[in-house]
Amino acid sequence: MQDAKKLLQIKSNMSIAKKFYKNSLSLLIEKNNLICSLIVILIFFLDRISKIKIIDHQLHNNRVYINDFINFDLVWNTGIGFGFLSSNSNFVYNSITLLIGIVIIFLIYLILRSQFIDKILFSSVLGGALGNFCDRLVYSAVPDFIDIHYQSFHWFTFNIADIFITIGIIMLISKDLFLKK
Repeated sequence: MQDAKKLLQIKSNMSIAKKFYKNSLSLLIEKNNLICSLIVILIFFLDRISKIKIIDHQLHNNRVYINDFINFDLVWNTGIGFGFLSSNSNFVYNSITLLIGIVIIFLIYLILRSQFIDKILFSSVLGGALGNFCDRLVYSAVPDFIDIHYQSFHWFTFNIADIFITIGIIMLISKDLFLKK
């Protein structure tokens, strides 16, 4: 009889341990998603604030000279990153915007399904993509303003969102190429 009571007690303790483990795991999952949400929000607002400041500045001023290699000079981009696929066609612009919206939904799916480090990297890309997507909806173009150059050679003009998108993609590719699973 006492053996049966001990077995019931052990089974009860195991049930409590299982619930604790399951709750701790779900808390960890929620914590990771919270961290990723904060990263997305931080990148989005950093991008929005920088664009609002440069647009406001260039309404009344010329470009901002930083040094011989970098200026802030507002350019409106209707294409995708670094001006690729820029077009005056509404059909092309709307198609690109729709495709970007689909990519954003897919990024959210990837964040929810990925390991923590991938979640962080996808969040970096998502934060930048949301910033540029918002501009496409509000301004019908993306304000790019970071102009890196050497004498008369100018690299593509870009913005803060493009930086985070590029870093996230490069880190994801590097991780997959160079880190063993």
